[in-house]
Amino acid sequence: MLKLAKKINNRQELILNFLEGNLKYEIGDILAYLKISFPEISKVTVNRDLLSLIKIGFIDREGRARSVKYFLSFDYNLIKPIKVEEYFKISTDERNVRQNFNFDIFEHFNFVFEDAEINYLKKINDEYQNNLRKISAEEAKKEFERLLIELSWKSSQIEGNTYTLLETENLIKEKKEAVGHKKEEAVMILNHKKAFEYILQNKDSYKSIDLQKIQEVHALLTDRLDIAKNFRKRPAGIVGTKYMPLSNEFQIKEVVEKTCELVNKKNNPFEKAILLMLLLAYIQPFEDGNKRTSRLLGNAILLSFDLCPLSYRSVNEMEYKKAVIIFYEQNNLNYFKKLFIEQFEFAVKNYFRS
Repeated sequence: MLKLAKKINNRQELILNFLEGNLKYEIGDILAYLKISFPEISKVTVNRDLLSLIKIGFIDREGRARSVKYFLSFDYNLIKPIKVEEYFKISTDERNVRQNFNFDIFEHFNFVFEDAEINYLKKINDEYQNNLRKISAEEAKKEFERLLIELSWKSSQIEGNTYTLLETENLIKEKKEAVGHKKEEAVMILNHKKAFEYILQNKDSYKSIDLQKIQEVHALLTDRLDIAKNFRKRPAGIVGTKYMPLSNEFQIKEVVEKTCELVNKKNNPFEKAILLMLLLAYIQPFEDGNKRTSRLLGNAILLSFDLCPLSYRSVNEMEYKKAVIIFYEQNNLNYFKKLFIEQFEFAVKNYFRS
């Protein structure tokens, strides 16, 4: 459901549906459409509905007097539900997408989580805190190790790593590399361990984010992997999408700084975490390791505010990639948010329990 959905009546919902596709319409067009479902509707009523939708930030308008046109706002596009299966039935080259970086994106994000979603996340985090209080320090240490192993496995798997969960556990606990795998795969997993442990040791410092902290986590995750540690200096294509990130090193630094500024201004730590994760993936500031860095930094923010970190153990890696691609192409975070909430719930229900 949408944020502020209780304030939207059936007519207003139809208006939003009519304006889909980023098209712009005059009030007469909207009135004609609504008369199909509401034959007695008046122009005065439609105008009142339009003003209500403008007030809550779901639509915008341009022009004057009789030439005024209405269209969906960026904030509405940010959170509106997308039918994921139908979206990806359209081939990569035929989808109508934003192909270039949207510099205006930092002016938005007024709607990220619904109030009900925030309340739910806080409620289940209380469960996490209660669970932590019930177990010993040694038990908590073992649970963090278990979460670390499963995070290292799944986060690496999302990036194409072929280690199984049991092989990952053996690598981390016994330092034994699995037969039949590339050396780089073991390094990727062990780098996750190193980065997560570093974050745990310094968790209070991630209440605010800056360039140095982002680069530090990226450096830990890409250590010994022949990946440049500085911001990209050349273009980067992304498999499965026509979206092309920025290629200018100075622009990349500028938008990463804007990301830090936006994240630091947000009061809610869940919003901080999800925005940092999505925007780092969107910017692709590094040659490689961007999504790994975004996932670990998302956890860094959660841990810094005493929230349960995510292992992503139960997430389907293809669905995760789809959620990120939808944000690349449509600047829509609805599906990614759904996966985030599911993984937060999974983490609370599966770790730190007596």
